[in-house]
Amino acid sequence: MGHTDSKPGNPPSKPNKKTLKQRFLKLLPCCLSVISGTLKEKLFPFCLHSSDAGSIVEDGELSTVCYRPEGLDRLVQQTKFSKKELQVLYRGFKNECPSGVVNEETFKSIYSQFFPQGDSSMYAHFLFEAFDTQNNGSVNFEDFVISLSIILRGSITDKLNWAFNLYDINKDGCITREEMTEIMHSIYDMMGKYTYPHMKDSAPKEHVDSFFQKMDKNNDGVVTMDEFLETCQKDGNIMQSMHMFDNVI
Repeated sequence: MGHTDSKPGNPPSKPNKKTLKQRFLKLLPCCLSVISGTLKEKLFPFCLHSSDAGSIVEDGELSTVCYRPEGLDRLVQQTKFSKKELQVLYRGFKNECPSGVVNEETFKSIYSQFFPQGDSSMYAHFLFEAFDTQNNGSVNFEDFVISLSIILRGSITDKLNWAFNLYDINKDGCITREEMTEIMHSIYDMMGKYTYPHMKDSAPKEHVDSFFQKMDKNNDGVVTMDEFLETCQKDGNIMQSMHMFDNVI
């Protein structure tokens, strides 16, 4: 009776406890050594799997992917993706977003399908703002693939900068307790009631306290980019987590 798996009210297809732990803070590009694991399509629902990419290449279907040549050539220079990889990514993007752009409501809708057991809207909001680098309320393929390149194949510093930008909700150059608390609550809301082991109500606050104890070196109540980078680069667990998206595509 002590195991969640035995409760009749659980969804029939509820992932096992390891999968749920893997999903959890892995949704933060820098998981800060709280929970480790891997996440692929749940964070990047627009991406085709590597196996799909392989079948497309083998079947000769890349020729059916339409894309503006000038945009593709520019993105080859701007990202760490090859032309074929960009074509496959574009096909996946257009699959989900036929108009070629994603607004915040579409982004939230896509995420809600992957996390039906909770409310993913707030986390999707924060993630959307991180991808919307032009601050125009929409994410086009260029916006998406440039951020994706950083997360998947950027340098450690590039990845940490991107993560810092995600946490810095108002983009003022520092992370406050309020901002980190909002991020943590959005993750707990998204995971819903079926996490295993069950997360205490106090867990978001405990994670925020841990984050600031580790990061806020001068105890001024905010974490700057320099503090964030310095602490992360000295933490072996965090450095290991920087490879968590290796081989996603």
